[in-house]
Amino acid sequence: MAEKRQGLFSRKKSKDSSAAPAKQRKVAKQFQPLQDNAGKKPEPGRGSFSQSLKNFIMCGKAAEKEDTNKFGYRPTDLSTASIECAEMSNYVVKADQVPEMVRIMHQRLASPETADVRLFMNILRMAEEHPTGVVLTLLRCAPTCDRAAVMMWRTIGSSSPTVEKVLPTLICVMEDWPVHSMFTSDGDDTDVFALAATLVLWVIIQVPKCQEATHNYAPHLLVALVVQICDSTVHSSEEVDTFWKQCQEEHHLNTNPSRFAVQTMKALLCRLRCDNVVMEMGRKHGWDTLLCADTQHYAVGLLARVMRRDFVPLCSRIALHLLGLLSMEGHRWDLPFLAFLVEVLECLDLKECSDSVLEIMSRYLQNECRERRRLALRGLVVLSKDPSMARRMGTVSQRLVDVLGDADGEVVRMSLSVFMNVLQYKNILVSSTTAPKLAEALLPLFDHDNSHVQLLSIQLFEKVMDLVVDEGKKPLKRIVSQSLLPLFLHCHEENQRVAEASMKTLHCATGFLKKRGLKQLVKKEKLPKFGKCLLAEDTSRAAEQLRRALPYLESPQESLREAAIRFMGMAGRHLRGQPAELHVLSQALEAMSKDDSPSSTNLEIQAIFGQRSAELRSSAGLREPGSQEHYQETVKRPPPLNVTGAPGTADAGHS
Repeated sequence: MAEKRQGLFSRKKSKDSSAAPAKQRKVAKQFQPLQDNAGKKPEPGRGSFSQSLKNFIMCGKAAEKEDTNKFGYRPTDLSTASIECAEMSNYVVKADQVPEMVRIMHQRLASPETADVRLFMNILRMAEEHPTGVVLTLLRCAPTCDRAAVMMWRTIGSSSPTVEKVLPTLICVMEDWPVHSMFTSDGDDTDVFALAATLVLWVIIQVPKCQEATHNYAPHLLVALVVQICDSTVHSSEEVDTFWKQCQEEHHLNTNPSRFAVQTMKALLCRLRCDNVVMEMGRKHGWDTLLCADTQHYAVGLLARVMRRDFVPLCSRIALHLLGLLSMEGHRWDLPFLAFLVEVLECLDLKECSDSVLEIMSRYLQNECRERRRLALRGLVVLSKDPSMARRMGTVSQRLVDVLGDADGEVVRMSLSVFMNVLQYKNILVSSTTAPKLAEALLPLFDHDNSHVQLLSIQLFEKVMDLVVDEGKKPLKRIVSQSLLPLFLHCHEENQRVAEASMKTLHCATGFLKKRGLKQLVKKEKLPKFGKCLLAEDTSRAAEQLRRALPYLESPQESLREAAIRFMGMAGRHLRGQPAELHVLSQALEAMSKDDSPSSTNLEIQAIFGQRSAELRSSAGLREPGSQEHYQETVKRPPPLNVTGAPGTADAGHS
């Protein structure tokens, strides 16, 4: 057959910080927002800050319109320690001067003196020009975000362009647990706690003017908060606990680090106008689930599903960010990331990222973690519904075949679904190398405990026969021949859908093997005659067919057991006089004796097989369990059953 259609599967194709084990924590009371010591007597200088900040905001827009040169910027080599903060606008600040200047600004705001509006302008300018230096220095000199630091962060938050410049550094710190080490221009590499950056983010997002900047960095911020929640739930250390106690005292907090990170995520979602996401997650107990280490990936998946309903563009941006993180192997929180990605795959433009998505899902198919394999397969099920992606599934075909032998029925079911989705498209064929491997892996699944797996495996077997390329038909014939007996027996299934699929696939198999006589019997649904003809075609294989029918004697379905017994009765006629007869009969008796509620047919066949087995043992001079005397004691023989071809019947005769 000329291959006008494209053949499926035709091409061959950060450091983890050490942390103490997690401690069991008590659920904290409801989080209390940061307050400037409400209800207490104002400290000196506190009342003047509000008015100074108002004056600064009022002149902010006018200042943005003015050219920078109007402020009299000029180079200087003066020591920052000798410069009055209120006069810094007269100088161009060099990178190596930033840490000292930030400390001076913090000290000035912490003093009881009234803050000059020019000080806030200088903070803003310095953060715009040296965002990394300002962020790291301020996190180091005021890690608990004291009153003076809150003033500085709120000042930065009042300008969206400035916030947009400082957020990357904050995100970087938040994603590194428990400490982040980065040099500032003065050589300081003191550890910075990720929790300190989370606290700063909480302060900033309370400022209304930060909305545009937070929207631009929303994917990175949400992912960083997921990392922060997961880390603080699992990891703990004495150093971190001590630091957080200081934060609680400073801001009158009544919550643990993980719950604080969740509260920060809620505040961020509200700032992004995703209030309904916060409410829906609460209604479905998603936030509580997120706080449990064993269920965090389920909670993140739920968050993705809730967001996907109304915020597709945001979901798409988050997914693209996660693709970048998951492309680097070994991320400690890849499981919740993968859970989110799988839920929002439909939001992605696969034309832009198909290679990376497929590579990630393929890699996780081999992962030892069951949850990761399941998520990868769920992702592939979604991808296989896209025609352009279906044509690329050849790169994962062998891994999908390997998964069919997995003990997890759900994993097997999803793998079968991927194959079924791919083969529904036109112009896609099964290659000569994949067809026999896939067909051989499908045969054992005909007898799977899960009826859905049974149905899919039988239907997929038919598709393999129908869509295999011409050169792949010859190697497939041996496996198709082996499928005839199980398909014949499954035509007697109590599950009507499985029985119909078995009949249809059996008809296709006989046509594939060019057995016209058998094909006609299937077409006319003459199954009893089909069994006789199948045995008559090659009597030398009677013993093999008997052995293959044996497992069906232990089926929980009576109809299937009776079909197997009748077939074995017919096969016994061809087996008489062969050395294997006694062995097969003994195996059959052992299998049937395990039947807890045997049917009358089963009991009668046991009696017939027992009598024949006893005769063979007697002729060989054997007196063992299974002899005639033994079966006369254990089997009450009912009236003779007319089983065509069964050993010991009138039709079969005696040897």
